[in-house]
Amino acid sequence: MSDRSRLALVVWSVLVSQVFLYPGLDEIVSVLGGSESILAGTWFLIAEFAAFVVCAVLWGIVSDSLGTRSPLIVLGAVGGAASYLVVASAPTLGFGFGVVLLVRVIGGAFTIGAFSLSITMLMDLSGGHGRNMGAAGTAIGLGAALGSVVGGQLTSVDPLAPLYGGAALLAGAAVLAATVPDRGSGGGLPVGTVVDRVRTRPALLVPFAFGYIDRLTAGFFALTGVAYFREAFGVDAAQAGLTLALFFVPFAVLQYPVGSLSDRIGRFVPVVVGSVLYGVTIIAVVLAPTYGIAAGLMVLVGICGALVSPTTMALVTDIVPATERGAAMGGFNVFGSLGMLSGFIIGGTVTDLYGYLPAFVAAGGLEIAIATVTSRAVWKITFHERGPVPGGGGN
Repeated sequence: MSDRSRLALVVWSVLVSQVFLYPGLDEIVSVLGGSESILAGTWFLIAEFAAFVVCAVLWGIVSDSLGTRSPLIVLGAVGGAASYLVVASAPTLGFGFGVVLLVRVIGGAFTIGAFSLSITMLMDLSGGHGRNMGAAGTAIGLGAALGSVVGGQLTSVDPLAPLYGGAALLAGAAVLAATVPDRGSGGGLPVGTVVDRVRTRPALLVPFAFGYIDRLTAGFFALTGVAYFREAFGVDAAQAGLTLALFFVPFAVLQYPVGSLSDRIGRFVPVVVGSVLYGVTIIAVVLAPTYGIAAGLMVLVGICGALVSPTTMALVTDIVPATERGAAMGGFNVFGSLGMLSGFIIGGTVTDLYGYLPAFVAAGGLEIAIATVTSRAVWKITFHERGPVPGGGGN
């Protein structure tokens, strides 16, 4: 198995472990002592992603400073697996929901290291930035697709089963990551140098902004989207997982070819046009009169999302050299985690106050807005600063 395949499998494992929990979130939170309101599930997800926000860049800076990534990925995956086991054991140990949330924070601090640095190791490979980030995006999408389906089925058997399954996958990711050699710049840089160099690259704010909004929509569908399908169409956790898979399967399958294509034609069309179409299809889902139509639109949402995800990550690789990729990808994941948090919060609170229609309009409208506001900046990065085919030549 190639290094690209093994690293993609690590990314996949981390995503599956997270998404396992989404379809049956209500049941899981209830067993762990939370209330039955949507806000309890919101806090359960926020606890982990708050740690992602704080720790993603820290892992990247440490990695760039040490000049190594594999051992840190192993540490992050092992720590994440342990946290899942503790959360699953909370009812037996007599832990209240507050303690569960604290463990989720600690687990998130470890898990983001495994996730962010495995993507950074993909960035370190040769073969084209779009292709490597397409592999990461495919792993993310397939992980979300399988996790949503299997997670719903596991919840039907036992609400705590997704937590045990997630722990097993993270342990396996640790073993696999240990077999992949580092291919970074080697030697490392002082922490202060890494931070200063990344801070002096304002162009990074463009892919960071897209990463924020794109993950916002993912967080929105993970919480509010699932709740909408369950309430509006009366589906159970298993069916809700299958519905999420209608989005995640095309989202996953198309990312590698889209990433490779962007190495040849540039990032502008997939990022900007794809984001506009993505936002439009998100809004269309809530306007669908029947489950069949809404489910079909979820496929279109996945197709449009696949245009955006790998190309925004490839933009990060286009902008920074190898010595700064850990910190830069950490920054991307900070914005992405903030986006997930925002998706949980916006989806949960807007739905609670105003209903599902305004919530879907808000999520889709933000995707359209970011494409409109940053289109000139994306054009400049793609065609003016890097030439017409950025990142196409490997490292």
